[in-house]
Amino acid sequence: MKNLLKVLVIFLVSTTSSLIAQTKVSGIVVDKSKQPVPFANVVFKNTSIGTVTNEDGRFYMESPNTYKTLIISSVGFSEKEITLTKSVNYNFTIELNEQESLKEVVIFTGKTSKKNNPALDILRKIWEKKRKNGLYQFAQYQMEKYEKVEFDINSIDSAYRKQKIFKGMEFIFDHVDTSKITGKTYLPIFVNEALVDVYGDNKIPKIKEITKANKTSGFDGNQQILSFIKDLYSDYNIYNNYIALFDKSFTSPLSKTGIDVYNYVLKDSAFIDKKWCFNIVFYPRRKNELTFKGDFWVNDTTFAIKKINMAVTKSANINWVKDIYVEQEFDVLNDSIFLLTKDYLMSDFAVNKKEKSKGVYGKRTTYYQNHKFNIEKPANFYKEEVNFVDNEVYKKSDEYWEENRFEKLSKDEQGVYKMLDTLQNVKAFKRITNLVQILASGYINYDFLDIGPIFSTFGYNEVEGFRTQLGGRTYFGPNDTWRVQAFTAYGFKDQKFKYGFAGKWMIDKKNRIIISGGNRRDVEQLGASLTTTNDILARSYGSSSFFTTGSNGKLTNLGLTNASVAIEPLKNLTLQTGVSYKTLESASAVFSLDYYTTLPTVANPAGVVKSNTTQSEFNIQAEYTPNRRTIAYGVERSIANSPYTTLFVNYSQGYKGIINSDFNYKKLELYYKQPIIIGPLGRTNLILELGKTFGTVPLGLMSVVPGNQTFFTIENAFSNLNYYEFVTDQYATFQWNHDFNGRLFARVPFLRKLNWREFVGVKAAYGTVSDANRAINASGLEYVAPENVYWEYNAGIGNIFKVFRLDFSWRGSYLDTPNTNKFTVKGSFGFYF
Repeated sequence: MKNLLKVLVIFLVSTTSSLIAQTKVSGIVVDKSKQPVPFANVVFKNTSIGTVTNEDGRFYMESPNTYKTLIISSVGFSEKEITLTKSVNYNFTIELNEQESLKEVVIFTGKTSKKNNPALDILRKIWEKKRKNGLYQFAQYQMEKYEKVEFDINSIDSAYRKQKIFKGMEFIFDHVDTSKITGKTYLPIFVNEALVDVYGDNKIPKIKEITKANKTSGFDGNQQILSFIKDLYSDYNIYNNYIALFDKSFTSPLSKTGIDVYNYVLKDSAFIDKKWCFNIVFYPRRKNELTFKGDFWVNDTTFAIKKINMAVTKSANINWVKDIYVEQEFDVLNDSIFLLTKDYLMSDFAVNKKEKSKGVYGKRTTYYQNHKFNIEKPANFYKEEVNFVDNEVYKKSDEYWEENRFEKLSKDEQGVYKMLDTLQNVKAFKRITNLVQILASGYINYDFLDIGPIFSTFGYNEVEGFRTQLGGRTYFGPNDTWRVQAFTAYGFKDQKFKYGFAGKWMIDKKNRIIISGGNRRDVEQLGASLTTTNDILARSYGSSSFFTTGSNGKLTNLGLTNASVAIEPLKNLTLQTGVSYKTLESASAVFSLDYYTTLPTVANPAGVVKSNTTQSEFNIQAEYTPNRRTIAYGVERSIANSPYTTLFVNYSQGYKGIINSDFNYKKLELYYKQPIIIGPLGRTNLILELGKTFGTVPLGLMSVVPGNQTFFTIENAFSNLNYYEFVTDQYATFQWNHDFNGRLFARVPFLRKLNWREFVGVKAAYGTVSDANRAINASGLEYVAPENVYWEYNAGIGNIFKVFRLDFSWRGSYLDTPNTNKFTVKGSFGFYF
């Protein structure tokens, strides 16, 4: 019965889809021993329309035109022609015969030679000419761009349709289609279209895009999904040495390092659009590396790419993505200039890479047209708008889209829009989208109110014992100009309620002038980070971790009130100034923040001691995050890309006497983070923190080198330090950590299949404490500063079961300090590509 249903599904899909695509063919290519032939060329006869078989020898092709003959060829085998008797031909088994003799043809099998290979001679010409091709030939350029992004549920079958999750949504299956790349059935669930004017100046260099129209159906307004999509489909250039996809750096087949990671074969030559072109096939030299397989056509005089098709190999060390397929086409202008006119990227997201696994397709199709050149714009034209939104862009009529789309929608695609619009009102679909939003944002939405964050509902520490928290915030939409947030918490051990509330209001949208303020009374782990802000509702990991190592009773009763105003005068540059008032007092009997207000003397050997600190403070800070992209235009925004550079500078000044404030001081802090992608070697993060306090202050206002007594890896904390182990009033810390993305393990046969990834890192801290600050210390805690430089180093294994990472950390100095950790093991969870 199941087989009969499968046959019926295939029959129905092939019958309906054949009305759109005139030729479809799929199958497997094998040799005489019935072993799959990977990377074989499959093309429709007398065309450049083709594909390359995958590592299992399988292929699928589709064309709106009618073709009667298929040609299959592979290095070392005789070419074979297959007659197509029908418009839809599935599950061919094509056997190739090995070539017995060759005349004046050099054949490369397995790893191709780096010498006497004509394909490599052509590749070197591509490197030589790449900066003289396409848009690089002009001082300025402008063009129109049409982009369509679509997400689809794939591998739809009869059993899938019957799942309870689709109850009430059965009508959606009337819109099932077939992928032209994989041959699998799919159902669209999200479509976004955009019309954009693109301007570029190669002299500056700068690029500016102005969106003229934007249309979305399915998950409309979901910030998390829109943010994910924008980060997912960042722009790339096939001529670059490395192509960034899904937070990974893939080696381009046109890279200057390509010779070391790819095999190249000169396969064919032919006229394409009246231009003589060479056809080169490429495939990886080794498994598990971030590489592609495919082929490209390159012109014989300009050595510009005319067409390229490439797919990520299944052995590539990337999670949650089963297939990635890239196709680009270039048109010829003025006989010698090749311009990109079509860019297609398809990715198959799935839990595993098995052939039958179900998942979601993500597809982006981009067309370019109406190119114009050497029309210079004034320099300020390229200045990025800080917070500009034109709501008319999202209100274009169906008639406008029908007239201005580069590619007309088929009847099926028009039906999909109607289906998705209907789906928005189906309760079952709303439940699914709400669940996605809850998991991504951490909040449960009720009309204009968000309850959460749900991940802070429960916690534990030695002072409060088991802690429960309930909070919420206003939420009318992603572009809210004001937001109010509050929480209350209760500790079952200290039997005390805590609370916090804060609000912010964007009074000027153009430059994002935001005023904010709030109040909080809570138990906090001070010294959990060096660079601090006055975020009212921020809570450190050390205050609520369920499991810790050693004693975690060095907690503080914190009272904090602040008010501030911020402005973004330039894109990604934020300036803020504000005032704060805080009270600090130990929350534990085993921890003290005492200090002398009168130093001990012969006449008064006990001195005068105070146990709480009251402090008024003024601060001004600047944050610069170049290349950061954001989603939405409200008082709060989502980040749409990662990684990006961060530079943060904060100056604070305490005033004694204002509202009973205890101390005068000045404090300067700097934080700098620089991510560096090193091509196939992975990604490095460099973090530098500097700070100095001018004046005499007690323990509660000192800078504490952040320790980590949890069982989890924390980026800015030292894994082998306890809380308050090092105290300073001036400090410098440096961190280096590197992710090799599995490149080393890929060279070890028995580790290769595990797809583990290797990490290494070093952290160091230097600091001192002034004599004046040591003199007023009455806390009983001996001030130890890392004057001889504290450092630790770590190595880790990531991607264990795709979600878990283990870090092993060794202490490099201060090894004789009692009750310390010379070696620790930390873990972390995360979903990473």
